[in-house]
Parts: sequence; structure tokens; C-alpha cells
Amino acid sequence: MPTTAEQEVARICRDLLRIDTSNYGGGEGPGEREAAELVAGLLTEVGLDVEVFEPAPRRTSVVTRIEGTDPSLPALVLHGHTDVVPAAADDWQVPPFAGEEIDGLLWGRGAVDMKDMDAMILATVRQMVREGRRPRRDVVVAFFADEEAGGVQGAQWAVRHRPELFEGATEAISEVGGFSVEVGGRRAYLLQTAEKGLAWLRLVADGRAGHGSQVNADNAVTELAAAVARIGRHRWPLTLTPTVDQLLRGVADLAGLPFDPADPDVVDALVAALGPAAKFVGATVRHTSNPTQLDAGYKANVIPGRAEASVDVRLLPGHEEEGMATLRELAGPAVRIEPIHQDTALEAPFAGDLVDTMVASLVAEDPGATVLPYTLSGGTDNKSLARLGITGYGFAPLRLPGDLDFAGMFHGVDERVPTDALRFGTRVLDRLLGSC
Repeated sequence: MPTTAEQEVARICRDLLRIDTSNYGGGEGPGEREAAELVAGLLTEVGLDVEVFEPAPRRTSVVTRIEGTDPSLPALVLHGHTDVVPAAADDWQVPPFAGEEIDGLLWGRGAVDMKDMDAMILATVRQMVREGRRPRRDVVVAFFADEEAGGVQGAQWAVRHRPELFEGATEAISEVGGFSVEVGGRRAYLLQTAEKGLAWLRLVADGRAGHGSQVNADNAVTELAAAVARIGRHRWPLTLTPTVDQLLRGVADLAGLPFDPADPDVVDALVAALGPAAKFVGATVRHTSNPTQLDAGYKANVIPGRAEASVDVRLLPGHEEEGMATLRELAGPAVRIEPIHQDTALEAPFAGDLVDTMVASLVAEDPGATVLPYTLSGGTDNKSLARLGITGYGFAPLRLPGDLDFAGMFHGVDERVPTDALRFGTRVLDRLLGSC
């Protein structure tokens, strides 16, 4: 009997977790080459042709295309990334790159972001190809490098330099959606249909350098500190986008709670009803702006002529311009704003053939469950694919224990994923690809 996706998904995930692909940003880190070699080997082993590209040393991505039975249909992109954020081993209960399985959970950096989905994609695709089954539409399967640094050497590079790899594609599926939460004692799956815009910004204040003992009304540190405090303490107004509105209405129905989009207390109660997932959803009812870095001066008795800070800003779809205008006002006339890295917000309708197929695939494996749309407070490589007119969704299907703080493990410590959730995900993805 040939190996099935359910049988091999945990092994593939474990093998990926044992490869350190930490991305420190700025090109620093071991890179994704070994992970890409593992991925390419798993794909070629079942007879798929792969494209491997490396725009910078060791920043390696892999792409293949599975030909569909109906060439008139638009292609689907099924993609993941193989890099992970760094992990401080001393903070973890287990070594972050050991890929240990303990009590039915796989532990390791990337277990939830997103080597779990990488493994589910690989196992499902391998099974489909081994069995000689083809989807109706072409499926482009991609494993990108560098997502944790904005995708500059991964998805962004591929879109700019190899757009032909995605020829004919109109929709994409990737991470941070399709996982379960418990609401009002019932299981619901959050399908990601939107994500906030990304703006990593540098605040710069120029002043008059001088001796620390002198009166100085043009102190760059003072101006910068005031701007940072204003931005960091700003209470952004409640703003419900269509996706968030639809999500919270669904939560209200499941939990038997009232819904009033203009009442912050009511909205907070609905967010809280999502349990651990409230960490994600709570950051999508308004813009956020968090100062993250400060840099000024070189000696205690010298007033520097320049001071800088970094701010991580996440802007709601459809409200990006007004958000930036408010930031400029908060920064004030003495502080200028320079972009470090910016990317667009996305919002797609919770409707259409692909959405219907994702919902049906989940419900077929978990009858009685509810599927709701939600907005991701972070970002994915779908931002890059959007430049080609490709509409992206987050759909990494996992049926999770209600008490597992899944959202809190993204970029956190002690990442772990249940192996039975991985097996569930392969079944859902197999149904999805078989119906596309």
C-alpha cells in the first residue's frame, strides 16, 4: 500500500522543523537552502518538475505546477514559506529546532508559522500525484524564502522577476486561516479573507548638536521622544471593516451576545468570546502603531544632532491614507516619517467558488462546524501575489483543542501543533484540491 498524506505529514513537518531557517532580516541567518532542497526532493520524488531560484545566497525558493484537467480554468497558487523568525532556546521548554513530538504535539520553531502548512501541502500534493489524480485547474505550488523579512528575496522577487511562473493564476491559498476556535461551546473555523497593511516606519528628528550642560531648545531627542509617546499612546478609533463586521456578527450569533458595531464594550466582548484567537482579532478592529526601536546619541554629555525611532504600524484595508495622515499629525512638524518597508492591505469577499469549496471541504471533515471570515493583523506573501492580480486567502486547515493558544504561538515560544490536526488538514486540503 502506498504511503498516504495522513501517514507522512507529521514526518515531513518534523524534518522541516529540524532545519534552522531563522530569518534575522537584512539578509542575516542560515537561509532556506536546506529546507528548499528537502522540499524539492519530496516533489521530484513523485515525478514533479521543480523550479529552484536563489536571488541571494541561500535564500532559496521552490515552485512547481500541477497541470489541471481543464485548461480553460484559471490557475490556483498554493504557497508557503520555509523561513522562520529566530528563537531564543533558553526561553523554550524544548530545543526549538529539535522537532520533538511530545504527547501528540510536534514542537519547534515554525510548527505554527508555517512549516505545519508546508508539510500539509507537500503530503497532500504527493498523495495526489502518486495516485494519478489531477485537479480541474492548474495548481502552482510554491515554497518561498524570506517571508519573515517582507519576502524581498522570495515572493516579491518571484513576482517581479519570474511572473510567468504564476501565469493564468487568479487566486491563492496560504497561511494563517482555516484553524478552529471555540465560540459559545461550538467549533468555528476562521478563514482569512483580509489582512492589514504593513508600514514599518522610521521617525527622524534633526536638531542642534551641542554640549549636554547647555540650554538647548532644539534637542532632537526631546522632539523624537515626544513624537514616539504621542504615537505609542494614541487610541485609534474603532473601525470595523466589512470582514471584521461579518466575523463579529457570526460570533454574536454563536455566543448569543448582542452586536453593536458602534459600541466599543460590545465589540470587546465579542472579541473576547473568541478565546485565544482574540489576540489576532482584537488587533483588527482599529489601526495599531507600536514604537519598537530607539537610536540617538553616542555619549551622555553630548546632545546629538539626530535621533531616530522605528514604529510598526498596521493599517486597516480601505483606511490606509487616513491612518498615515493621522501618523504625520501625531509625529508633529519637527519629526519626519520615512518608510522602512511598506506593503498593501488586502480584503476579499467571503464569497465565490473557491470560498464555497474551502467551506465545504472543512464542513465535510467536521460536520456542524461554522466557518467565518476574519482579518489577519499581520501580513503574508499574498501581498506580493496581489501585484499580479491574484486574490489571496489564508487557509491552513487545523482542528485544534479549544484550550490551545494557537494565535499566541505565532512568533512566540514553545510553538507546537497537534499531529492529529496535521492529519485533519491533509484530508481537508485533499478534498479542496480534488474539487478545484
